[in-house]
Amino acid sequence: MQLFARYKYIALLGAALGLASCDKGFENLNKNPNASTDPNVNYLFSQSLLKGNLVYDRAYYYTSYLHCGTYIQHYAVAKDIGVSGSGDKYGVSDFYQGFYFRYVYPNSILTVQEIINACKDPKIAATSVNKLAAARIWKVLLMQRITDLYGDVPYSDAMKGREGSFMPKYDAQADIYADFLKELDEAIKAFDPAQPTFGSADFLFNGDIAKWKKFGYSVMLRVAMRLTKVTDGKIQVKDWVQKAATGGVILDGADNAVINYVSGPQTYNQNPVALELIGQDYSTSSKGANNIEWSKFSRTFIDYLKSNNDPRLPVLAVVWNNGAPDTTSTIQKGMPNGLDNKPADFVTYSEPNPNTILKYAAPLLLLTNAETNLLLSEAAARGWVSGDPAQYYKNGVTAAMRNMALFGTGGLITQDKIDAYLTAHAFNAGGSFAQQMDQIHSQFWVALLLDEQEAYANWRRTGYPNLVPVNYRSNATNGTIPRRLPYSAAEQGNNAVSYKAAITRQGPDLLTTRMWWDKQ
Repeated sequence: MQLFARYKYIALLGAALGLASCDKGFENLNKNPNASTDPNVNYLFSQSLLKGNLVYDRAYYYTSYLHCGTYIQHYAVAKDIGVSGSGDKYGVSDFYQGFYFRYVYPNSILTVQEIINACKDPKIAATSVNKLAAARIWKVLLMQRITDLYGDVPYSDAMKGREGSFMPKYDAQADIYADFLKELDEAIKAFDPAQPTFGSADFLFNGDIAKWKKFGYSVMLRVAMRLTKVTDGKIQVKDWVQKAATGGVILDGADNAVINYVSGPQTYNQNPVALELIGQDYSTSSKGANNIEWSKFSRTFIDYLKSNNDPRLPVLAVVWNNGAPDTTSTIQKGMPNGLDNKPADFVTYSEPNPNTILKYAAPLLLLTNAETNLLLSEAAARGWVSGDPAQYYKNGVTAAMRNMALFGTGGLITQDKIDAYLTAHAFNAGGSFAQQMDQIHSQFWVALLLDEQEAYANWRRTGYPNLVPVNYRSNATNGTIPRRLPYSAAEQGNNAVSYKAAITRQGPDLLTTRMWWDKQ
């Protein structure tokens, strides 16, 4: 569906009904006695948490996996640049790269905006302050994913089809980020323990306000730390990082933002990442030999884990050996990026472990103490927050390894293994800032496997780990790792004026154009 077309249809339908209702005596005929005029915000919030993560309907597979995940060399795809190999080889494909832009507004942002609008209704506003606050935080998380992929995007005018806005302007990314921070600050302050919450409809925190505040401050930390390269003075980055740290981010595993799933018959109850990867690539009948898109873990990723004796390797990866998944570390190997034919020894390459991260009942980790501790390690190294960067680093690596246990007994990493790893890879307190950044964000790169959009954004911001680009023939970037995705091609016709204004301000609609927070 073309962007915002759904809202235009709704508006036209509403106008038609409005004209009909002007005829005297027909008012009651125009009312459906069985329809509710007030949205059920609890139901909508549950739906938004499940579908708002944008991992259904190919959004995760096309965007996070085939592009973000191959750009940062977590995965490799052996198909041609003109098809599903466009991410692996830095090609242009509107079908894959524009899908997220086309999908996200009518299927994700619409729902959360409906919740926000409903909670502001004077009839329920007084008792909806906590629901509104949670929805505002959730919207920031979702919208950050969009702007981090494309740059300037519809924001302040988005989702206003009912008001007649069918061709929304693209807001400058600097303005979007400023509003993110304002929204988070106001939402966190608005929580009121005396008022109702979403309760059991809240699949993240079951209405726990204290956890929502920590989540809000953690999103604030993520948003603020994205801006470390920004020098225009529009946002006081250090101040916002300090506000998040002082407010209290997620530091304990019990507060992690996690959605739990079960292996039931309904797809909404199944882990959406596993659902997409199994359905689109790692089919259960393949057994490592006939993956649909000829995908495996990247050699870069597996080599990093193996060379550092990382105890997460057998949790994350398997090689199919005689039709069975084998977690033996010595046989793990990643497939090179840049291949355009399925290698003869395809079955011998590592792929996601079907007994841990690729289970339908696996949890979805949205934002955890691994990420926050590693970001605080960097912030402390910059002198922005109090605390020892070495301790934050240790806490972050420990958290990332302990969180593997969320994927079941096969993910359990014993404390002695964690201690041994940290001893061998202690924080380089006497090293340069660049060396410390490399160490922190190489760990971030491993810890955020599966959250490919966030890992890709963090790599663009920091440049770590140091990745060797693929220089495939006829690539669209002159052999450099892409910095963004092109807008959906449909926007050039459907919303031409706003589209042209965006690229005039931001730069050409190319894979290589750097967005505001990514300027060198």
